[in-house]
Amino acid sequence: MNNFQLQPLKAAYLIHGEEDILRIEAADAIRSAARSQNFSERQVLVVETGFDWSLLIEATQSVGLFADKKLLEIHVPSGKPGKEGSVMLQQLAENLPEDISIILLLPKMERVQTQSKWFQSWSKVATVIEAKTVSPTALPQWVKSRLKAQNLTITDDALALFVEKVEGNLLAAQQEIDKLALIHPHGYQITLSDAQSAVANVARFDVLQLAATWMKGDSTRLMHLLDGLAAEGGEPVLMLWAISEDIRTLLRLLAALKQGKTVNELRQTLRLWGEKQTLAPIAAKRIGAKRLLSALQSCARIDRQIKGVDNGEAWTEIKYLLLSLAN
Repeated sequence: MNNFQLQPLKAAYLIHGEEDILRIEAADAIRSAARSQNFSERQVLVVETGFDWSLLIEATQSVGLFADKKLLEIHVPSGKPGKEGSVMLQQLAENLPEDISIILLLPKMERVQTQSKWFQSWSKVATVIEAKTVSPTALPQWVKSRLKAQNLTITDDALALFVEKVEGNLLAAQQEIDKLALIHPHGYQITLSDAQSAVANVARFDVLQLAATWMKGDSTRLMHLLDGLAAEGGEPVLMLWAISEDIRTLLRLLAALKQGKTVNELRQTLRLWGEKQTLAPIAAKRIGAKRLLSALQSCARIDRQIKGVDNGEAWTEIKYLLLSLAN
């Protein structure tokens, strides 16, 4: 993000994506550039329920009495500005004010949201910065490059441990890298012993990651996620609900495809966003209707186990169920 320092700030920036740290760093880089370029006023608007959109009009119509230039940040944590807000943001994009640089900060946006008129209007006039997820395969290089920026290197075995501990949580990963930079001098090589003593177990095992994993048929990663969820004390009720919904989605998808419909036609009704648009059709055909129906029966049995009506251990049954769907 250092290139912001090398050129005048643009009139508008659109920052969105699911990686918090990358969004934070992008916004920080723009703020730093604004300070170095004599933006003497900064205003932040946070769009929440009941937000008064007249505040946006006021914020964009004038710069403070003693300010030459102004940085205006519009935070929309939900990514949904509502009907009035959509109109206001579109109008703002179509008529950007002078002497004001605007940052529009959004979370991860679903495909249907990125196709809205207001988002498209901003995409055309703003510098777009998407904070994309760093995949598990790309994470080792990401960690190495961040350590290099701190004048540190790392052994292969220490890197493997580090990646395992911080998987899925870049913000925590950066915090751990900053910690290592404070502990060790420039040019130091992080060893396995260093990593074991310094790196916290900050992996974020997300129930919603499970669907992509078993649909891909990645049994190894599936067990890793399940062990992490179990260690965190995750509730099997939420997991079972998510699994059941995904199985029903695959069954509805198979039935619709048999009727001649296309995946693109079904994307919105079946909520096939992101990776699911590609993975769901492959998984549905691989598993087949018979096994999916059997899996739903297993879900019903696990539900009874959770409620104490049936014998058996729910966590164990969930593992067996997901492994059967992955195989």
